[in-house]
Order: sequence, then C-alpha cells, then structure tokens
Amino acid sequence: MAETAGEKTEKPTAKRLSEAVKNGDILQSRELSTAMVVMAGVATLAVIGPEFVGAIREVLRQGLQFQPSDLVTFAPEKRAAHLVSLLIFPVASILGATLFAAIAAPALLGSLGFRTGAMAPKMSKMNPASGLKRILGPQALVELTKALAKVLVLGSIGGWLLWHRMEEIRQMGKAGIVPAFDELGHLFIIVLLGLAASLFLVAGIDVPAQLFQRGKRLSMSKQEIKDEHKESEGSPEAKHAMKRRAMEAAAGSIRKAMTEASVVLTNPTHFAVALRYRPGIDNAPVVLARGADEIARVIREQAGENSVPVLQYPELTRAIYFTSRVGHVIDERLFLAVATVLAFVFRIENRMASEMDRPHVDLPEDVRFDADGRVT
Repeated sequence: MAETAGEKTEKPTAKRLSEAVKNGDILQSRELSTAMVVMAGVATLAVIGPEFVGAIREVLRQGLQFQPSDLVTFAPEKRAAHLVSLLIFPVASILGATLFAAIAAPALLGSLGFRTGAMAPKMSKMNPASGLKRILGPQALVELTKALAKVLVLGSIGGWLLWHRMEEIRQMGKAGIVPAFDELGHLFIIVLLGLAASLFLVAGIDVPAQLFQRGKRLSMSKQEIKDEHKESEGSPEAKHAMKRRAMEAAAGSIRKAMTEASVVLTNPTHFAVALRYRPGIDNAPVVLARGADEIARVIREQAGENSVPVLQYPELTRAIYFTSRVGHVIDERLFLAVATVLAFVFRIENRMASEMDRPHVDLPEDVRFDADGRVT
C-alpha cells in the first residue's frame, strides 16, 4: 500500500529531537518519579524509623513537661528551637532522600535540566476548545485507564499484605500498648514498601508507553526530512546568493589591489596572482591577490582594466599560489625567479624589450606544484 505524502513514518532526526527538548517536549514519566520518590521516602523511614519515633517521643515528653523554674526563666523561643532541633536530622534525611529521588528520575530518562522553552506561554493550552479536546481525547482516556490500573494494583497488593498478616494484627490486642505500637509501625513500613514496589510495576509499563508516544508525536514524514536536509544544507538559491556575495567582496578587494599591482602572473586560466614591488619601499615582492578559477578570472579582468601587465608563467604562478599568502612577501625560494620577471616587466614598460624577449625562469624542485598542490 502506497504511503501518503504527509504520512509520518520516519524516526525523528537529531535536529527534531534537539528542538523538541528546547521547547520542553522531553521524555518524562510521572509514574517513575512517583515510584522513586515514594520508595526513597519509605526506605529512609524504614532505616531511621526508630530514631524518628524516638525523636517524636522526646519532643512530646519535653514539650509537655513543665518545671517550676519555667515560671521565672521560661523562654518559649528557646524551647521551640530546642524541640525542633530534635527533629531536624530525621526529617532532613527523609526530605533529602526524596529530593534526590525526584532529581534522579528525570536523570534516568535523560530529561534532567532547566529549559526556558518549556516556560514560554502556549496559546494552544489557553484555548478552551483545545483544553476540552485534551479532557475528552484519547490521552485523557489513557490517563484514566492508568489511574484505575494503579488503584487496582495498589489496592490488591495492599489488601494481600494486610490479609497475609491478619494473625499478627489479631495478636496486637493481647499485647501491651508499646509492643502493639511497635508491631503496628513494623506492619506500616512493610505495607508501604510493598505499595512502593508496586508503583515500579506501573512505572515499568508507563515508561515504554511514554517512549512510544513521544516517538510517535515527534515522527516525521519523508518530505519533512527532505525539507530539513535542504534547510541544513542550504537551498541552491541561498548557496548561489552566498557565492555571489563572496565574489562581489573578492572583486572589491581585487579591484583595490590592482591599483598597486606591478604584474599579474597566470597559469593561464586556472590560477592567477598579483604582485607588487616598489623599489625602496618593499623589501621583496608582495602578494596582493591570489585565486583559482573564478577568482583568477576576476584578477585577469581587473588587470586588463587597470593596464597591469599579465604574463603567463604556469609553474611560477602555481608556486606563488601554494606557498604565499595575500599581504605577505613571496617565498624566499622564489626571489630569483620573480626578480627575473619583474626586470623583464621594467624593460617592457621602458620599451627596452618585447614579448619575444620574455625570459625563461627555473624553479627549485621543492616548489614545483601541479594543479592539485602536489610537488611534482
């Protein structure tokens, strides 16, 4: 069966995922967060439970105790601070454990972080019609099903744990008040641990479901992938415009350079370099412009417009192109060859020689390059 043009059958690209994260669309599971927070709190309570109960007992004992000296030196703020200090460690331990679990849950899903895009107002969420659609839509049905499943699972496990320990519950009435309370606390922790573990069962179903839903939500059509690729690579029109602007900028700098150039050497078509040498000012010939293909064509055209001598020296042109930079003097290995050419240009300008007298130049072996920049 043929795919429709807008059918979203492709996995999201890295760019699509990155944009989704910036906008606050991240992988998250409230069930996993709830399970980890509850388990961390219950586990910590199970470890420090006796100390916590002892601290509460001590707070009640000291808080209800009244000494004769309190009539003279009673300081309520000091008494309150002392009583609160007795509870700081157990309460801070439970809060610290639950806070760590709350941070660890999104970290496990790779969603930890602060994203300003998630705080940006979204008009779709302010639209009553969109809100009604969310309430009555498929997602609302899924959330209702999850809530009913949690009630069923948690209720079943909690009921089973209580039923399994019914005999211990019956024996509490025959024991003293202190043993009964100890047994009740022990039973309370066991039930809470069982319920917290059952939350992980729900989270084990919710996390894959969230992965599937987010993947489906961010999936792309083949046309969207093509458009994204075209945008990242740049459209042909944009590339052409950028190339044109680069050429215009290069032409402007070359036009300025040609007003100072002494000679232009060519390959004859693929490479071109413009040199300047002013006796008494320049210590050595300076490269004013260099380029290949289109840039070389612009250099030749500007040389013609500015009446700058143009000479064909393929090997020397390539040697200067591959060894020298614009604004710098030429490589010292090329001094003799360029000096020979400049002397010939001087003789031409003073009508002391003609094209027929153009000298031959020899280059050292290590500066003889082919068109790809390899030493020949």
